[in-house]
Amino acid sequence: MRVPDPGLSPTLLVVAFGMLASLGWGLADFGGGLASRRAPVVAVLLASQSASLLLAIPLVLVAGEPNAQPTDLARAALGGITGAAGLGTLYHALSVGRMGVVAPVAAVVTAGMPVAFGFATQGIPSALAIAGIALATVAVVLVSRSTGPDEGRPSGFWQAVFAGATFGLFPIITDGISDDLLVTPVAVVRIASVATIGAFVLARRPTWRVPRRLLPALFAIGVVDMLATAAYLSALAIGPLAIAAILSSLYPVVTVVLAALVLRERIAAIQAVGIAAAGLAVVLIAGA
Repeated sequence: MRVPDPGLSPTLLVVAFGMLASLGWGLADFGGGLASRRAPVVAVLLASQSASLLLAIPLVLVAGEPNAQPTDLARAALGGITGAAGLGTLYHALSVGRMGVVAPVAAVVTAGMPVAFGFATQGIPSALAIAGIALATVAVVLVSRSTGPDEGRPSGFWQAVFAGATFGLFPIITDGISDDLLVTPVAVVRIASVATIGAFVLARRPTWRVPRRLLPALFAIGVVDMLATAAYLSALAIGPLAIAAILSSLYPVVTVVLAALVLRERIAAIQAVGIAAAGLAVVLIAGA
C-alpha cells in the first residue's frame, strides 16, 4: 500500500492492523450491545451504519486514490451485503437460541473459513504461526462461551453456522481488492451494508426509530466499526490472509474485557483461559 515505510516486517504490520481491527470491532460490538438495550437491534444497525457514511463519503472525495475497477467495487459491495446478512442472522440467533451454542459456533466458522482459504491459496505459514493460529481459534471459542441460563431454547446451531459463514466470506471476498485502494472499498462496504439493512426494514417493517439522544453514540459506533474495517483491509493488503483473519477474529476478547471493566460483568474461568490464550497466540504469530 502507498504508506510510509515504518521499518517493520510485513508480518508485524499484519499483526498490528489485525489487532486494530479486532479492537475496533470489539468496541463497536460492545457499544452496539449497550445501544440495543435502549433501541431495537435493527434500528441500532441501520443508524450506526448510516451515520458513518457522513465521514466515509467525504473521505473518498479527498483521498486521491486511483479509480476503483468494477471488480474492486463488486467485491466491496458483496462484502458489505454478506456482513449485513451475518449481523442480522447472528443477532437473531442470539435472541432466540442458546448463546452457549451460537457464539462459539459462529466464531469458529468465522475464523476457520478464511484461514483454510488462505492455506489453500497462499501456502502454509511457519510452524510457529500455525501454532498461534490454532491457539487463537481456541481462544475465540473459549471467550465466546456463555455461562448464562439457556434452558428451553432451541440451539440455534444452523443459524450460527450461516452467520459464521457470511462473516467468514467477507475476508475471502475482499482479499482480491486492489492494494492501492482503501477508503473507496470501505465506503462501498458501508453503502452496501446500509442498503441491505434498509431493504430488510422495507420488507419486514420492524421498529427502526432510535431516540435522538443515542444518535451521537451510534455515529461513534459506526465510525469505529468503519475504521476497524479499514484496518482489516490494510492487513489483507500487506500480508497473509490466514494471519490477518485469525487476529481480527479475536474481537470477542475485547467485548468480554470491556463488559467486565465497564459493566462489572464477571469473567468466567473458561473465558479467562481464552483471554490468556489470545495473548499467547498474538505473541506466537508476531514471533513468526
